[in-house]
Amino acid sequence: MSKIRITREFSFEGAHALEGYDGKCSHIHGHSYRLAVTVAGEPVAEENSPKKGMVIDFTDLKRIVGENIIDKFDHALVMSRGAALADEIQKAYGNVVVVDFQPTSEMLAIHFAQIISGKLPEGISLFSVKLWETEKSCAEWYASDNNCR
Repeated sequence: MSKIRITREFSFEGAHALEGYDGKCSHIHGHSYRLAVTVAGEPVAEENSPKKGMVIDFTDLKRIVGENIIDKFDHALVMSRGAALADEIQKAYGNVVVVDFQPTSEMLAIHFAQIISGKLPEGISLFSVKLWETEKSCAEWYASDNNCR
């Protein structure tokens, strides 16, 4: 059977600040993020399977990304652990995600790829993650660029 890729898009609202950055993004600001997740695999060939012909049910992919990315990052402020006042802000506000990296679109795309890769069913591989932070600007992660199968 042929290998095929499928993609599901998601959107969420979020804010971040880039500690030490030499421009406007050093201030806390928000984005309407768009996330495209592409996975690859062979369609189910089992004659009696309710998933026959599918690589993965779009509903299952939605659940994986929803539970592990969207539910956590939607309407959250994302800050680096080393950022000034990160701990205090996290204590004062309910939806602050503190990460161990500078929360750029590039680093968030890598982080999301790592999370999603570990949650996919056997036989399904993550092909790419594309994260738009604005309508015209995005970061892309590809498994092939990162020695992933």
